[in-house]
Amino acid sequence: MAILEIKTYPDPILREQAKPIEHITEEIKRLSTDMIETMRLARGAGLAANQIGIPIRLIVIELKGKKGDKAMAIINPEIVLTESEEIAEEGCLSVPGFYEFIKRAKKVYVKGIDIEGKLFETECEGYLARAFQHEIDHLNGKLFIDYLSPVKRNIFKKKYLKKIR
Repeated sequence: MAILEIKTYPDPILREQAKPIEHITEEIKRLSTDMIETMRLARGAGLAANQIGIPIRLIVIELKGKKGDKAMAIINPEIVLTESEEIAEEGCLSVPGFYEFIKRAKKVYVKGIDIEGKLFETECEGYLARAFQHEIDHLNGKLFIDYLSPVKRNIFKKKYLKKIR
């Protein structure tokens, strides 16, 4: 297992459209294990492959439950149905130290393939629904700051870019 470097804004890889995964190889399995370790060490709820510089459609999500925490990798995930909306605070491992309230679907139905090649389907709401939406946005080259109003986005860019210089 290896800890991977998380790319941060404004790295252009974060804006790339991730390519679908055609075959689950040992390399993909190893990458998913490394992504889970990296996500947990960074204390994230999820991580998309392009956040570590590899523009492929792979995400890892931390599933928190009554029986303990379990992380899983999902290949080629897509949201097929959304319901209702809610506003909640979000942050991002690729935009460290910045948090903002973002409107997203409250409930989502997600489909994909698990790391063993089996169909993955889930219906979830709240925090987990938000995590899926956030990570799938990454695969589409979208960041949570894109949901900010133009005025807030400009303020963010000025402050954040000044801070990282």
